[in-house]
Amino acid sequence: MTRMDDESLWRDALRHQLQARLRGKAKPVGALGRIETLALQIGMATGSLEPDLGGAKIVVFAGDHGLTAEGVTAYPSAVTRDIAKLVLAGSAGINVCARAVAAPVVLVDAGLLRPLAEHPALLDRRIGAGTKNSRREPAMSHDQCNAALVEGRAIDVGLGHEGVGIVAFGEIGIGNSSAAALVVHTLTGISLDKLAGPGAGVPPLGLDHKRQVLSETIACAPINEPDLAMRAFETMRQFAGFEMVMMAGAMMAAAAERRVIIVDGFIGTAVAIAAAGMKPEVLDHCVFAHCSAEPGHRVLLKYLQVEPLFDLGMRLGEGTGAALAIPMVRAAEMLLREMADLPGEHPV
Repeated sequence: MTRMDDESLWRDALRHQLQARLRGKAKPVGALGRIETLALQIGMATGSLEPDLGGAKIVVFAGDHGLTAEGVTAYPSAVTRDIAKLVLAGSAGINVCARAVAAPVVLVDAGLLRPLAEHPALLDRRIGAGTKNSRREPAMSHDQCNAALVEGRAIDVGLGHEGVGIVAFGEIGIGNSSAAALVVHTLTGISLDKLAGPGAGVPPLGLDHKRQVLSETIACAPINEPDLAMRAFETMRQFAGFEMVMMAGAMMAAAAERRVIIVDGFIGTAVAIAAAGMKPEVLDHCVFAHCSAEPGHRVLLKYLQVEPLFDLGMRLGEGTGAALAIPMVRAAEMLLREMADLPGEHPV
């Protein structure tokens, strides 16, 4: 019997035990609906019948995109830094949502055009002063892409030292809905027309212009790498932002450490697809918080065959949807660990 066979048998046995445990709780079978499904996923992700996820933290990655020079956004790149400063000041949308769920926020400067002043909630992990214009050249070099992945993994190591088992990822980056559309199109074949939406707002030249720029960008940078992991890496190098690559590195490391990853909206889901291309087990650890109002997000969720926890018409980004999902993840965790069993039941 191979190691893969052993792993498959172990996972099958664990799933059976978790299902039996959920059936034996003091409630009608299935009465907690999606929370029970989520509890099963958490048990499988952690490899435990009584998971103890520890702390929860929101990590927001920020970076600027050279592609904004092509007029694909409603706002200039400078707005990325403005929003990042609001996060550090505690007055951005993500801060409000984080306070509502009593979760701390850390901001990671992965590659803003200009650095931020030192702050207790800031991690300076700058790879460069924004990416290159991917319409004209690769967004980053091979070394820069590797460095961003390494920094993302190192951030996860820090989470481990803090006892964090639930990590909610967010992003800030004017232009990153375009970058995400390019990444997903290359890795999945989903048409750009379905993926390219308004993002932070319809660009001055309109959606048709944005889609035309993205089509030209793809045509100038065909990626034919047959190995999926290498193709995902090269796709991120060619089109992504530093904040996206760094998030992918953190996702891969979090999955390896059996953390629960809460994915936010369109950008985060695109990053999860790329991270899973490099490390397939990432998706087993991903909880998809909500369905964004960005049109392409529903397409991505359907592609992944996953159902988000809620749909509130949100499209802010920053990890706001992921933050609001933290209590649902916590409830599912505690269902397995703390809810009473029915009298006479003997859970395994």
